[in-house]
Amino acid sequence: MASAQLGGQGWSMAGRCLTALVGGYAAAAGLATLLARLLPVARVEATAWGMILSFLFYAAFGLWAFHEPRLVRVGGVIWGTAIVAGGAALLLGVRP
Repeated sequence: MASAQLGGQGWSMAGRCLTALVGGYAAAAGLATLLARLLPVARVEATAWGMILSFLFYAAFGLWAFHEPRLVRVGGVIWGTAIVAGGAALLLGVRP
C-alpha cells in the first residue's frame, strides 16, 4: 500500500540513482579520456592524470546528483557531459 502512494517519488529516485551511477561513470570516463588526450605531457603521464582525476569526477557527479533538487538539471548536465566529452574524445582520435 505504501509503494502505491510513493509511485512518482520512487521512479524519480530510480532515475536519479541510474543517472548518478551509470551517467556519472560515463561522464567521468569521457572527461578522463578527453583530459588524457589534451594534456601537453607524455602519453603515459596524461593517461595517469586522467585516471586519477576520473575518481574525483565520478564522486563529484554522484554527490551532486543527490544534492540537486531538479532531476531534469541533473540528467541534462551529467548525460550531456558524457555525450559531449565522449564525442569530443572520439573526434580527436588517438594521441600521436
